Amino acid sequence: MEERTSRMLIKNVYIENAQETKDIRIRDGVFSEIAAGLTPEAGEEVVDATGLLALPPFIESHVHLDTCLTAGDPVWNLSGTLFEGIECWSKRKQKLSKQDVKDRAGRAVRMYAANGVQHIRTHVDVTDPTLIAMEGMLELKDELKDLVDIQIVAFPQEGIQSYPNGEQLVENAVKMGADCVGAIPHFEFTREYAVESVNFCMKIAEKYGRLVDVHCDEIDDEQSKGLEVLACRALESGMKDMVTASHTTAMHSYNNAYCGKLFRLLGMSDINFVCNPLVNTHLQGRFDTYPKRRGVTRVKELLANGNNVSFGHDDIFDPWYPLGDGNMRDVIHMGLHVCQMMGYQEIMDSYKFCTYNAARTLHLGDKYGIREGNPASFILLNNNNFYNALNQKSEVLYSYNRGRLIASTTPAEKKALF
Repeated sequence: MEERTSRMLIKNVYIENAQETKDIRIRDGVFSEIAAGLTPEAGEEVVDATGLLALPPFIESHVHLDTCLTAGDPVWNLSGTLFEGIECWSKRKQKLSKQDVKDRAGRAVRMYAANGVQHIRTHVDVTDPTLIAMEGMLELKDELKDLVDIQIVAFPQEGIQSYPNGEQLVENAVKMGADCVGAIPHFEFTREYAVESVNFCMKIAEKYGRLVDVHCDEIDDEQSKGLEVLACRALESGMKDMVTASHTTAMHSYNNAYCGKLFRLLGMSDINFVCNPLVNTHLQGRFDTYPKRRGVTRVKELLANGNNVSFGHDDIFDPWYPLGDGNMRDVIHMGLHVCQMMGYQEIMDSYKFCTYNAARTLHLGDKYGIREGNPASFILLNNNNFYNALNQKSEVLYSYNRGRLIASTTPAEKKALF
């Protein structure tokens, strides 16, 4: 890995779609000066970034690193449904080991890093009496802390109330060091269990001072309404934006009258949302003939309601999704299409789904972003603005973490031979 350069000057870069270029001066891993026409100083490394786009590092706000790179092992998900994916994973869990988890997750983290990702929130299955995946991920988090910041959710894949000793396993995972508490109310056996699981999740988060991220209503059932319970508990407890509802795909099936009532509560609760457009357009609508639902949450409406929404992969080559390479550009591209957000400014601003919006979801605070005094963590894309970068599939050429180069890419050269 590259050593951190104590003094660096990045020249002629477009910062976050700006019309004019500026220079970025870095001192001891911090943005010390950002302005046009800075003069190089003695002993300063100068990087000519003429025409390149500078963004804060990409953030993966929802993935399952413990399950990644296991598609087809031991069986493939032939129906493409969420529930068969859970069955496939139950079989794969039987041969988990700590080293197995660390090896696969480590390869996936490095794929992310090569694509400019420096922060990852991963959900780790704790419906396992050994909690071996949690143990492995906690070790990996510490080992890779100088490369990528990993935030871990104690995620009960097979339910809290519906899995033997589910409550104790979640609490044990939090005691081990999980950063967030999860739940999966739509997979619980009954509506009563679903409500109880959300209540327990919130209680544990408050008890240990953790964030909350719930797999909420990831189903096409309009009667699945864990979201109203989660938002109400977030409001009443005062935890509010410490709480995230991931997926919420059932919202695409709710009638508008119900949503009219629900959105008032969502606005008051100030909770975050994570949409996973690649995986949910693949998993949802499987019980439909035609018309067939898109299976993503109401992103535009949530944003208009004042709620924070970020995008995530969800899965990378595992029982729920047979593709994926950690490139957030693909997530944004799909999200804009399925959410019908194809206006010019919507495309220009769409990088925020995997930067600033995701930073709010992960509670990274005001030290994230290209501003004087902040840690010098940023990426340089091979284009002048994000519209062009997305449209032309431009590479992340360089990724700097606190002034240290941690990943680089040689741009592809394409030629027409006529």
